[in-house]
Formats: sequence, structure tokens, C-alpha cells
Amino acid sequence: MPTATEQTTWTDLVERVQEAGLLHASASVLHWDQETKMPPEGIEPRGAQLAVLARLAHEQFTSDEVGELLAACESNADLTGDPESDEAVTLKRIRRDYDRNTCLPSSLVAEEAKLASQAQHNWAEARRNQDFTQFQPWLEQVVELLRRKAECFGWAEGGEPWDALAEGYEPGCTAAWVDSVFSPLRDRLQNLLQRLMGSETPPSNAFNELVLPTDQQEAFVRDIAASIGFDFQRGRLDVSTHPFCTGFHPRDVRITTRFHEDNVNDALGSTMHECGHGIYEQGLRQDQAGLPLGEAVSLGIHESQSRLWENQVGRSVQFWEWCLPKLRTHFGDAVGSLNLETIYGGANIVRPDFIRVEADEATYNMHIMIRFELERALLLGDLAVADLPQAWNEKYKEYLGIDVPNDAKGCLQDIHWSMVSMGYFPTYTLGNLYSAQFFDAAKREIPDLESGFAKGAFEPLKEWLNEKIHRQGRRYLPADLCEVVTGAPLSADHLVNYLEEKLGAIYGL
Repeated sequence: MPTATEQTTWTDLVERVQEAGLLHASASVLHWDQETKMPPEGIEPRGAQLAVLARLAHEQFTSDEVGELLAACESNADLTGDPESDEAVTLKRIRRDYDRNTCLPSSLVAEEAKLASQAQHNWAEARRNQDFTQFQPWLEQVVELLRRKAECFGWAEGGEPWDALAEGYEPGCTAAWVDSVFSPLRDRLQNLLQRLMGSETPPSNAFNELVLPTDQQEAFVRDIAASIGFDFQRGRLDVSTHPFCTGFHPRDVRITTRFHEDNVNDALGSTMHECGHGIYEQGLRQDQAGLPLGEAVSLGIHESQSRLWENQVGRSVQFWEWCLPKLRTHFGDAVGSLNLETIYGGANIVRPDFIRVEADEATYNMHIMIRFELERALLLGDLAVADLPQAWNEKYKEYLGIDVPNDAKGCLQDIHWSMVSMGYFPTYTLGNLYSAQFFDAAKREIPDLESGFAKGAFEPLKEWLNEKIHRQGRRYLPADLCEVVTGAPLSADHLVNYLEEKLGAIYGL
């Protein structure tokens, strides 16, 4: 048993780390407000508020006192003797975070927070005006700051600046490794896409051509969100330009979605996607809030949860057997002519298009590969920010065979770069790979899992994910968690086999 002094040292370390977490959570509240409720004129003071909170959180966590407490706890055999104990794992993760964060000066952290707030506002304006030149000076500042940030972290010999940034989102991820995963996946997906586009019996697109009131759409997606397991007593759903999820605590998780009168499928998919993130946040250990075992392991694993609920569940025929009566309840005669085959086919229609968040499963990863290649080039200086629209449009022509009509449907469609985030996008494709592999494991372990969806039985899957992934926090690194949960390293076979089987049947291949 640790002595009273040793126990006090551990308690002091935990309190200081959790206090820094509370400051980050407070900043997240302000970010959420900025995207959902804040008046336009509030952008400048909001940037200053976020900069102060970011600086205080950074200084709190990287203080000499925290370093001394951490070292003292690491030397305590009662805390580290069992490497699998909560205390030992927590110390290991805090050490990783402490060493990484002490690389950054507080001034840079504050500068980044202020720039992100201002850049997001100007990105939204430029996107509305379909004019990249309005956002160009802000993106130039973003790229310059991220290069400085990467220099602070450093990267392994033979690596590149992108690696240093990616480590903060997906530990262990490098540009070279991502490229090795993406190249063969790209070839298999392009082959599948070519076969699908050559089908003589494509599904009907009638479901995606419906015009439905957005207030009815909102009531519909709220019903679905609650049914699959998002707890509205511990969360809320709002509207934003770009759907997102932010969790301040497992008892306070916010998700957003968006609505188009002519695309209820987008609203449903976006909502189920963010519900997946929200269910993860609500499933984290409350007793470990603000500590590594109460946090998500990585953005790739986080994305696996959103994509699993959006795709493996929400695009399944069993889901639509259950959901079609709900669709008719909410929209009445407007959907009366649609049958299960039409809706299921429409939910899975494959059509190369411009918008990533509206992309089908067969083309989605192409969007990610394009962004990955472009941000690598921006960070290396091989691509000037001013040339981004042209480079973007050329890649969309090469990868998807389409001509981008304007900047809003092109390089201004995503919020991430305005958030001063690069090294992020491949986590979306990694999430797709993880989701397919996790779902295959769940099917092996849960009897009649998919047939249960037809009866609205989503709780078994939610509980399995809670136990296997959510409550693990950051106990494992992403690749290790995949092996623990599925019994095998990450493989693209699960995703491609799933797509070939489902889409092949729908398209009559």
C-alpha cells in the first residue's frame, strides 16, 4: 500500500490533470456555442476568450509541479508494479501527453486557439460566398503556424512535418504508413466503383429526390437518435453548418446535424454519424473524467464508432425494415409510394460527387485520399495555398471523374483546416476500416445481431461497444485495441468484402 505521502502525491497529480481537463472542456463549450448560437459580431472576443483558456490549460498541465508529481508517482512501485492497473496505465498516458505538450510554448498554444476561432468564422463566410480568395490569407496563416508546431514536436528520421501533427490525432500514424495503406485500398475501390458504374440494374434514386419539410426531418432524426441509444438526458442535438460532436463530460455531450429539404438521407446519415460519436462520449468512464482512461483512444477509433452506426447499421436492409414505418409516420403520404427496396437501394446508391460528408461508402475514401495528399504538399511547401483550388479540382477529376463547379463544393467544403488541424483526415478512412472489422467481431459474438435491427434491437450492439471500446478509454493504442477487440491486426479486407457483398447485391453484379 502507498504511504500517506505517496497517496497525496497521486491525488495531487490527478487533481491537476483533471483541472487542465476542465479548462479544455470549458473551451469546448465556447467552441460549441460559436458554431450554434453565437452572434456574428462575437467572433473577436470569442477568439480572445479561447486563447486565454488554451494558454491556462497548457500552463496548468505542463507546469514544473505536474512534472515533479508525475516523476514521483512513476518511481512508486505501488502505482507502477502492475503495468495493467488503472494507475500504471494512467501514468504512462500522462507521461506521453506531458512530454508532447511541453514541446509547445504557451504563446503558440494561445496563438493557435485565437487563429482557429477567427479562421473558422472567415472560412464560413468564404464558403457562403463560394470564394476561396476570402479564406486564402487565413489558410496561409494556418499552414505557417502548423509548420512551426510540427517543428516543435519534431519527427523521426525519414519522416516529414505531417507525421508530427498526425501523432496528436492517431498515435503511431505516419504519412508513409498511411500511403502504404491507401495505395492498395484505392486500387480495390476504383475497381469496385468501375464495376458498379457499369451495372445495367442500378437502384432507384427516388428516396434521395424527396422534398420534405426540415421541421419534420428534425423530428424524424431525433426519434432515430433516441432509438439507437443517444441519451438526450445527457446530450442535445442542434444545427450547424458542418455536423460535429463535442463531449464536455459523459453527462454532457452535444451533437449537431444539418438539413436540406431535398435530402432527408443526408440529415439521417449525418445524425446517425454524430450519434455514433456521441454514444462513444456518453459511454466513457465517468469516474475517470479528465484522465486518460476517461478519454477516447484516437480519432480513428472515434470515427469507427460514427461510421459503424451510420453505415453498418443505418444503411443495412434490417435497419430499413424497422425504420420504414417510422419514415411513414413522420412524413405520411409524401413517402407513401416508396417501398423497402426503393429506400434501401436509395440509401446505398453510389454516385461520385463533390461533398465528402454526403458521399456514399464506395467513393467516400477517395475524398480522404485527396485531402491527405494535398495537406502533405501544403506542409512540405510543394503546394502554395493560392494554388489549392486548382490542385483540388484536378484531383477530383483524376480520382472521381467529376468537374468541381465552385469553391464551396470544392476546397472550402470542410471545416478542419480552418480549425488549424492537419494530420487529421486519414483518421476518417482508418475509422471506416476499424468499423468494418469491429462489426464483423460483434456479429461473431452477438447472436442474431443484424436480424435484431429489424425489430429495433440496437441495445446489444451499444452495450458491446460500451464494454469493448468505450470503457477502455486510452488503455490501449489504436492498433493494439483493434487486436484486443477483433483478434487480428487492422485489415482493409473487412471493409472491401462488406462493400463488395452489399453493393454487389444491390447493383446486381
